Amino acid sequence: MAGFVHLHLHTEYSLLDGACRLRELPRRIRELHQDAVAITDHGVLYGAVEFYKACKKEGVRPIIGCEVYVAPRTRFDKVHQADSRPYHLILLCENEEGYKNLIKLVSAGFTEGFYGKPRVDEELLQRYHQGLICLSACLAGEIPRKLAAGDYNEARSAALRYRAIFGRENYFLEVQDHGIPEQKKILPLLRRLSNETGIPLCATNDCHYLSREDAKVQNVLVCIQTNATVSEGSPLSFPTDEFYVKSREEMEAALPDFSDALDNTEKIAARFKLDREDLVVKNSYMYCDALDMCFFFLNGRTPAFAYAGYTVVRSADANGGLVKAFAKADEVLRYMAEYQEKEAATQ
Repeated sequence: MAGFVHLHLHTEYSLLDGACRLRELPRRIRELHQDAVAITDHGVLYGAVEFYKACKKEGVRPIIGCEVYVAPRTRFDKVHQADSRPYHLILLCENEEGYKNLIKLVSAGFTEGFYGKPRVDEELLQRYHQGLICLSACLAGEIPRKLAAGDYNEARSAALRYRAIFGRENYFLEVQDHGIPEQKKILPLLRRLSNETGIPLCATNDCHYLSREDAKVQNVLVCIQTNATVSEGSPLSFPTDEFYVKSREEMEAALPDFSDALDNTEKIAARFKLDREDLVVKNSYMYCDALDMCFFFLNGRTPAFAYAGYTVVRSADANGGLVKAFAKADEVLRYMAEYQEKEAATQ
């Protein structure tokens, strides 16, 4: 019996957007008779350690990844409108080198490319592409966005550019169908693009919640994010309730003409060799970088984001190698208190 692996999934660490709870996700994967799953939160790696440990506990193979934001020009260009709509891109760690490179990319997205969101660019992708497998992402990805706009030749050029960066075996065109008209429009174009370039297809469901019934809960999160009420609706509210963790059979029903793309998910998952708990759990890169991000947000921005970053770090298990991170977390709190006092004094 053919299987399926979800390679595009958002947990609660896609703050106020994802609603896949990490403590429940591995059990749901096992219920669907799937043996692996990926985490691809928006622009961050906060959930990687908790995800890894939760999956291992349930006998599910964890695939660490991220849906990064790619600047339309360079990460240093920060002009209103021209640079306000970054592209989405899925990056998955095939091995230890890929994990370390993804950490560097995500960190640079905050420290160098932040403009509304943490952004990387083509130069960074070229520098840190080793050990990573890349998927073209959802409708917000560069290729889908150009196809939806009728720019097939531009989409083709972009796809070839990404393949040149990541390598012929490491780049895939993502296909999705949640019943959205724009998706249905570009599906035959993605098939055509794959046939013409030889770039293989990969099916995903851009999971934001575990079951269809959780769609309402996820919508509440989005409304909080955009300061809207549920009755008003949010501009970021999803148009359908299909963004859940589906079985192979449900994915076949959604994408009946893309069995090759469904099969490729298992082929991709079989390539992942990141299976060292000491590397994932005790590696303090992401903790220190998350705390550096707290300082970044505090520098003229809102302390709410800094507190969110602090909470993530402080709630992590106190494994060896995190002493420095926890000491820095206390420093974050002191700095945040000083910041708030200064803000209060100016009002």
